[in-house]
Amino acid sequence: MKEKKANRSKRIICRLTPEELAKLEKKWKASACRKLSDYIRHSLFDKPIITTYRNSSQDDLMAELTRLRNELNNVGNNFNQVVKKMHTLHQVPEFRSWLIAYEIEKNILANKVDDIRNTVKKLLGTWLQ
Repeated sequence: MKEKKANRSKRIICRLTPEELAKLEKKWKASACRKLSDYIRHSLFDKPIITTYRNSSQDDLMAELTRLRNELNNVGNNFNQVVKKMHTLHQVPEFRSWLIAYEIEKNILANKVDDIRNTVKKLLGTWLQ
């Protein structure tokens, strides 16, 4: 039979000095525990704590790649909004040729954004392993 999982509804309040809190957070961040409460539970009940070693330059790289991915998404969204708005201006003949030219540019941009997004996704996947 499966063991029934109990809800954690009881709280313990503990006051710490800023130095003690900094030391606790440093140990928690060096572990694989996602939440501070998990780390404290593991420590209290003598469960094994998996510590990780992270390369700070890789962390910086991943933060930058994430920022770039978000920027690319924003640029693509803005471009799509402009093109959709331009599609509503079919009455003016000059806009029709402009739309055709920018539709080609949009496809090129979309392909490049997809290439970059896939590369970032691969890098993130290898970093998380």
